[in-house]
Amino acid sequence: MEKINAGLIMLAEMREKLPPSEKKVASYILEHPSKAIKMTAVELGEASNTSSAAVIRLCKSLNVSGVQELKLRIAGDLQREKTDDHDIEPNEPLRSIVEKVTMQSSQILKQTADLIDAVELERAVSALSNANRIFFFGVGASGITAMDADQKFLRINKNSKAFMDLHLGATAVVNAEEGDVVIGISFSGETHEVAKILEIARETPATTISLTRYGSSLVSSLADICLYTSPNVEAAFRSGATSSRLAQLHVIDILFMCVATSNYEQTIDYLDSTRTAIQGLHKKVNTRKK
Repeated sequence: MEKINAGLIMLAEMREKLPPSEKKVASYILEHPSKAIKMTAVELGEASNTSSAAVIRLCKSLNVSGVQELKLRIAGDLQREKTDDHDIEPNEPLRSIVEKVTMQSSQILKQTADLIDAVELERAVSALSNANRIFFFGVGASGITAMDADQKFLRINKNSKAFMDLHLGATAVVNAEEGDVVIGISFSGETHEVAKILEIARETPATTISLTRYGSSLVSSLADICLYTSPNVEAAFRSGATSSRLAQLHVIDILFMCVATSNYEQTIDYLDSTRTAIQGLHKKVNTRKK
């Protein structure tokens, strides 16, 4: 999976959390992206009044392989057509609303795909494929994502369970064993309940996975494996976690498909069985008098 985009997103999201010298480099690149992609590490250091070492450290902080990958990502961002992120206006025409919501959804999905790290994804898929039990946890809109993940993995005969209540989640997770997987879902990465669940899970032999917006956060710091969605902020009128929920569901779909294809033939059998069972629910129940 080649990474070619999301450089500017990564820089913007991490800038305020970086050490001073790295922050200066990030700020320069964000202000002059077209110039930056033509510079060497030494030239970037000079232009930002830092050093080439600060540029290298910045790449490590962003978890990219080096200056070349960072520049390729930024170049990909610059080539992409820019889209407006205007909020819905009063009495806006229906067609305009359709176009705005669709554009925002498309953008958030593509940005999320760009932020997926191949190594972390592979580790997550391996853990889920071999899991004895899977616990999904989220609150609010992230709880909806947890429930969606649960029903998907149940369909391929995975022993999964979704929790939205901290007490019930803690009760289940505290007894997690080796081979179990605990997934904490939080867009902000700072949700207290999700962090607490992962904190409890860390005291067990279970593998922990976080799904948060890109960047360092409390929730991701407590996970063995970190997956990210685009950090784009919701417009005010769509503050009901519209885009963030869509991005989370996108990652869950990717995880599900990856796990499903790792054991393709068995997965097809499971899906056929569940489909037949669901279809049978609509048939009239046979009653027999004794």
